[in-house]
Amino acid sequence: MTKDNELKHIAIIMDGNGRWATRRGLPRSLGHKKGAEVVKNITRAAAEQGIQYLTLYAFSTENWQRSPEEVSYLMTLLREYLKSDLTELRDNQVRIRFIGERYMLAEDIQQMMCDLEEETADFTKMTLCIALSYGSRQEIISAVKKIAQSVKSGDIPLEDIDINLFSDMLYTKGMPDPDLLIRTSGEKRISNYLLWQLAYSEFEFTDVLWPDFTPEHLHQIIENFKTRERRYGKV
Repeated sequence: MTKDNELKHIAIIMDGNGRWATRRGLPRSLGHKKGAEVVKNITRAAAEQGIQYLTLYAFSTENWQRSPEEVSYLMTLLREYLKSDLTELRDNQVRIRFIGERYMLAEDIQQMMCDLEEETADFTKMTLCIALSYGSRQEIISAVKKIAQSVKSGDIPLEDIDINLFSDMLYTKGMPDPDLLIRTSGEKRISNYLLWQLAYSEFEFTDVLWPDFTPEHLHQIIENFKTRERRYGKV
């Protein structure tokens, strides 16, 4: 594997929980529960394969438009995940980060997120970044506002604005851009996810629904990635 296709950061759109349940005549909530179990397996598998960053699209800003019952269940599932997974994260030396519009989440969830980030801050094997209440357009607008305010106050000269400065204003500051985006369930769009960060990422769309996605699927996609030639606009 050459330096150009070194795989440090994988981003995943975990899609298909509802369809997985519906096809089995089950409530959508059971699809989400199964999907949460897969998160643990894939996080563990990614760490074992040497991935340094794994960013998962767990809940978008648009997902707030779903039925109150489904949103309520997803928040309950999130609370369970945040309460139960610290031991495994500690055992595997996985650091956790959250990106998104935190203010839209309940205060107890925000506090649990902060606690997890603090308690895993020194772990170095892998960073698990979870996008919660996240929308990339909102993230970009927020960055633009911060830069505009800094220019207005004189803290940033206009001529200093460049790609690196803009990247540092995003929620993903300090993280490399994803090398690879995976979306499950057969959909072929990125749904307001990491629009800036995915500029030169490789994409992999699989028909496998997220609850059926296994470490073996991940391994095969990683092997396929190694065969790709990434030129970044060069010949």
